[in-house]
Order: sequence, then structure tokens, then C-alpha cells
Amino acid sequence: MRQACLLAVLVAVAVVIGVPQATARGNGADGRTPAAAGAVLTSAARARSVRFIRHHRDATWTWQRVMGRPRTPYLGDAESSQSPLLHERLRELWRGRSKRSYRRAANPPRLQEWLCIHGYEGPWDANTGNGYYGGLQMDLEFQRTYAPGLLRRKGTANNWTPLEQIWVAERAYRSGRGFFPWPNTARFCELI
Repeated sequence: MRQACLLAVLVAVAVVIGVPQATARGNGADGRTPAAAGAVLTSAARARSVRFIRHHRDATWTWQRVMGRPRTPYLGDAESSQSPLLHERLRELWRGRSKRSYRRAANPPRLQEWLCIHGYEGPWDANTGNGYYGGLQMDLEFQRTYAPGLLRRKGTANNWTPLEQIWVAERAYRSGRGFFPWPNTARFCELI
């Protein structure tokens, strides 16, 4: 009787905090055994979990920075908690966030338009000595205005990834400049 009551309480708590419902065999929806009530992580398991969470948090923040979006807040709960359920939820949460951030960053708006401009401007690592850098030929003032952090961390646009260059151009576009920083190539691409 006591075990049945304990099981009922565990299931109720799991439902309230959003843990996948257990099956008749006691396994969670993902096939793993849910953590017992009162269980704590070993220090090694907690360290692995925290590293995993930080890795996905950092990946999320990297893609958010590339897109010019604010960072998702991180409360540091994993560092202070020994709860296996909390750690599992945080791992799933940050893994999902990093995947979604990457998908958004890898598919910038107006990608085809930027690629058309790039086709007339030059290679992504272009540094021809004419004061323009990268595959979208950005001058230093443009880089200082729309990507000061990237300019500080990585140098000029010829050192940035193509996605970083495209997102910087997208920031300029969204600021109201449109495709006008590339007047000739934008005309060739029928964008202005």
C-alpha cells in the first residue's frame, strides 16, 4: 500500500513538473528509468551534465550573437542542483534551444538575395587591398557600425564565416539601408 501511494505521488509530481509519464514497466517515455524520489547525482555525473548544458548554452548564444539577437538568460540552476530530474530537463531544454538557434541562423532571411550580391562581389575571404572585405565587400566603417563585436573578436569581414557576413548585411538591411550599400550589384540582382 505504501509503495502504491509513493508511486502515485511520484507520478503526480512528474505530471506537475512536466516529466514524461512513466509506462507500466516504470520506464519514462524515452525508455530510461526515471530518477527515484530524493535521488541525487554523483559529482562526476553532475559535472558531465553541467558540461553538456554549458556546451549547448554556448552554442545557443553563439548563434544568437551571429543573428544579432539577445542572449537567452541562463540562471545557473545546473551548477547548484543535484536533482537528476532538473538536470535532465535542463539538458533537453538547452539542446533544443541550440538546435533551433542553429536552424534559424543557417536560414537567414533574403538568403538568395545575399548570395546573388556575393556572386558579383567576390570570395568570402576576399581582402584585395581596396578597403573592402569579405564576400559582400564591406568597408571598415560598415563593419564598425553593424558588427563591432565581430570586428573586435575576428578582425575584418574576410575572417568571418559566410553566415556571419550575411547576418551583418541583414542587420544593415533591417536598419533601413536595404540593399543600397551594394548599389551596382543590387541592380544586377534586380533588388533596387
